[in-house]
Amino acid sequence: MDVTPVDAGLSAAAPVATPVPVSAEQQAANRELVAAVHAVNAAEFFGQDSELTFALDRDTRRPVIRIVNRQTNELIRQIPAEYVLRLAEVMRSNQGR
Repeated sequence: MDVTPVDAGLSAAAPVATPVPVSAEQQAANRELVAAVHAVNAAEFFGQDSELTFALDRDTRRPVIRIVNRQTNELIRQIPAEYVLRLAEVMRSNQGR
């Protein structure tokens, strides 16, 4: 009888992210950015139902700024736009040829 865990195949396929070392200066800058985003969201600068978020695009590792609806999680605006991120990804992959 096979008693392999159900998710055994999934864990082997998913790559494990290696933590990237961050300098003390970068950590301080990150804390300042987080505080600024919290202040903007608390002031409801983008409206009562919207919030500002920052993230890194998984493929290009570029920062992405998003305004999303808090209730529906609907994307209202993104900078840079998704097509710009995909273009950057294509350009980067073509440079490796």
